[in-house]
Amino acid sequence: MHSLSAKLIALLLMLMLGIFGLLGYLNIRLHRQHLEAATLTSAERVSDVIKRSTTYYMLRNDRQGMYHAIATMADEPGMVRVRIFDREGQISYSSDPSEVGHSVDKSGEACYGCHSRSEPLAHLNRPDRFRIFQDSTGQRILGVITPIENQPSCSNAVCHAHPASQKILGVLDTNLSLAKADAQLAQTSWRMLAYTLFALLDISLLTWLFVWRLVGQPLKELKDGTRQLADGNLGYQLEVDSTDEVGELATAFNRMSLQLRSANEEIVAWAKTLEDRVDQKTRELKRAHEHVLQVEKMATIGKLAAVVAHEINNPLAGILTYARLIKKWIQRGEAESSKRADAEQSLDLIAEESRRCGDLVRNLLTFSRTAPMNLQTTDLNAVVDRSVRLIAHQLEMTGVELHQELTGGLPPVQCDPGQVEQVLLALMINAIDAMPHGGNLWVNTGLSDDGSEIVLRVRDDGSGIPPEILTRIFEPFLTTKETGKGVGLGLAVSRNIVERHHGRIEVQSEMGKGTTFRVTLPIYSSPAHAVAPVSEVATLKSR
Repeated sequence: MHSLSAKLIALLLMLMLGIFGLLGYLNIRLHRQHLEAATLTSAERVSDVIKRSTTYYMLRNDRQGMYHAIATMADEPGMVRVRIFDREGQISYSSDPSEVGHSVDKSGEACYGCHSRSEPLAHLNRPDRFRIFQDSTGQRILGVITPIENQPSCSNAVCHAHPASQKILGVLDTNLSLAKADAQLAQTSWRMLAYTLFALLDISLLTWLFVWRLVGQPLKELKDGTRQLADGNLGYQLEVDSTDEVGELATAFNRMSLQLRSANEEIVAWAKTLEDRVDQKTRELKRAHEHVLQVEKMATIGKLAAVVAHEINNPLAGILTYARLIKKWIQRGEAESSKRADAEQSLDLIAEESRRCGDLVRNLLTFSRTAPMNLQTTDLNAVVDRSVRLIAHQLEMTGVELHQELTGGLPPVQCDPGQVEQVLLALMINAIDAMPHGGNLWVNTGLSDDGSEIVLRVRDDGSGIPPEILTRIFEPFLTTKETGKGVGLGLAVSRNIVERHHGRIEVQSEMGKGTTFRVTLPIYSSPAHAVAPVSEVATLKSR
């Protein structure tokens, strides 16, 4: 019942039911009117025949003949009663002898047409001569009132005393039964109703067939075709067997289906091409990213190289001094006497300073080595120690005091230690640059509140970052340093490294009070033992 064809059929059936019902009602009503008109005409003729037949007896004042004629006519099929009464309502003749001599009610149905006014009418219109009423048995009776005019032959007769001025002598009242007419009318009405219902049924069936064939079936095929398209069967074609609007709709559907298949094939081809191009550009971006990482690393190395070279000069100068001193002792022959203990002590100092130089150079080489991202289980505190050694001399030169607070027993993290070290060095060097006249640098590690991440904080009490730059601090090539001291890639590269490790880097800064960077790295494997925080403060002083 939710389909369009069912709604259309139901609407047409209701319309046809209303139209055919109205037509049937009008036909039955018209047939009733025609039948009643024919019955009235027949009744009028019968009344006229009775009037003409009894005129002879009335002129001769033959009451017996009159009664015999009326009784004979009253015995005819369909006749109920025939009677004659004068203008005063007294019954003179009747097919029912018991009524003779009685008066009728002038306000009744038989007299109302003539005596509706104070004086009897001289002429009675034709519609007023007929009346239909029911007898005691409920049978419908048609009464015909025929006035008996005062004819010249009647007024001049010797036996009568009716003056010529009297127009109406009496009334002939003829009552006919309508039972046969009602039966015929009912039979005709039922027959017409049956014909109407039969026609309605036939037309409804034909309408259903035509609607289903011309509307329902094509719409069902179109619905099935739409479902095929929705299921991915692009290019599905409908069979077009008509040239009407439905056929045009099916043709448009077929054209749309082919266009969708063509568009889909084109999109798939473009997607394949785009996928290849994306893979190609991804590889190019990856190479560019690695190049940027290396460029930033080399820039950091350039800064560190000057610091490391400065720091190596001190132990090298000591090594050179003690080597020359020992050489003099040997040349003087004092090495085997009282200077032996001093020589051994000098050699120990030379060895210690040489090892120190080697550690500095090795850390610098490890940091500068070019390698792809290599995830491994790493102790984050060890990375912090190694990074601090590389900038120790720079801290001394700038007068920055380092506060190293590392939580002992931290679980290892899965990361690339070289890239994490690059992030840490970038943050610490930025902090040192923000304190050109000395200050404090805090580096600490610990667990997050829920214990699922390791947090690395780098904080300084330098000049801070302006608010208008703070929201864009991680954008490439954005720097607050003087020209020649940076290109603005350090923080951008650092954020990229942290995000590649599925971590986060956040910054908080206040002008004149300092800046705090917070790096969060996820823990992939945690040890069974509990983590006990240990505060380890290392203060590096100038030597």
